[in-house]
Amino acid sequence: MKQIFIHPTAIVESGAHIGQGVIIEPYAIVKGNVTLEDNVVIKSHAYIDGFTTIGEGTTVYPGASIGTKTQDLKFRGEKTFVKIGKNCEIREFVTINSSCQENTTVSVGDHCLIMAYCHVAHNCIIGNRVIMSNNATLAGHVTVEDHAIIGGMTPIHQFVRIGCYAMVGGMSRVTHDIPPYTIGAGIPFKFGGLNLIGLKRNGFTLQTRKELSKAFKLLYRSGLHFEEAINCTEKDVEPLPEVKHWIHFCRNSKRGLMGFQAEEENDQGSEE
Repeated sequence: MKQIFIHPTAIVESGAHIGQGVIIEPYAIVKGNVTLEDNVVIKSHAYIDGFTTIGEGTTVYPGASIGTKTQDLKFRGEKTFVKIGKNCEIREFVTINSSCQENTTVSVGDHCLIMAYCHVAHNCIIGNRVIMSNNATLAGHVTVEDHAIIGGMTPIHQFVRIGCYAMVGGMSRVTHDIPPYTIGAGIPFKFGGLNLIGLKRNGFTLQTRKELSKAFKLLYRSGLHFEEAINCTEKDVEPLPEVKHWIHFCRNSKRGLMGFQAEEENDQGSEE
């Protein structure tokens, strides 16, 4: 059984739940409703507040602030939560705010790397093995699926979803949903195609990559309208699990997909 180490200058309020093997370095602050699971490391000057749970083996680096009050002006003091998964690295000066609306949670999955100065706002959901590079920022209600990568200095608009295995280049501006398995960047944002290197590294078969490539080309290279492209994908592309996820993600977009803003504006104009 590993011993707990809490530096004498650290402040750990009574009521905090501290697991085995936890290390809390000088001048860190852990408030009374916090749970630190086994082998968590809280480095110097980190601040952990609110109803926050930090999973086993996660390290929080100096200056990070987790679980503090949301910046959403609608917040009225309701009880909200933050849950950080296992074996994450939360780097220097990251801010992960608490949620807004009673009993809601900001969640970060397992094995995530959140690099320095990133921001995760209220009601965000981050999947497993996500990487956020320095200064990437998530507005409220953003969902980032498993294995996605967000480049540095990239803001993600509220309510946007980033699909699994997508790679968003640095210094982009993301205002609409990014479909899974894709790669793109820029202002305005442009897709380069599938994230083929990422898919290969993660063991996706050649057949899967080919079928996803067909789905991508139907949506973004064929000139078809959105519904036509999705209908053709359902008809002409082999219904592998990844293709089904592609269709479900695209069809259930509430903000609309990146690359289809002009089509949405035309539709709205015709309705008027």
